[in-house]
Amino acid sequence: MRNGEARAVSVHNVVAEDVYRVREQIHSNTLRPPKLKHRKTGEFREVPLPRSVREAMERYEAKHGATKDGYLLRGPGDYFTEGMERRRVRKLFADLPPEEGVGMYGFRHYFASNALGSGIPITDVAEWMGHKSIEETYRTYRHLTPGSITKAARILDAGLWEAA
Repeated sequence: MRNGEARAVSVHNVVAEDVYRVREQIHSNTLRPPKLKHRKTGEFREVPLPRSVREAMERYEAKHGATKDGYLLRGPGDYFTEGMERRRVRKLFADLPPEEGVGMYGFRHYFASNALGSGIPITDVAEWMGHKSIEETYRTYRHLTPGSITKAARILDAGLWEAA
């Protein structure tokens, strides 16, 4: 998620055990929900939701509650600072202590890096990241899939040996 999307995280957007629907974001300057980046008003995207993250959201809501709008990570009086977000992320993911200085955006790169490094197709990662086009994902994260050429060569080589 982008930072603004993470500010609007809510258990109400969990649409299946392993699916989160990104429907809105909170703009850092206006503190209002604008349309999602690269989406028309009312459009959304669905992203994978690890069980540990869903459970952390549920624990956080049970312990701290949500705002009147249902958001988990909003500060008191709708006032946001990066420091507040970091502290709330640490509380939300108590079992995943982020490195000092890592904010919510770091989790976005962590997700993309791990998904691509584990062989998830770049087309899926681009969709989940909310990128306007796959080229943006490719330019940013292509270095994480260097083994694909070698893997393709091995597959082709194996096929050629079987055909001979």
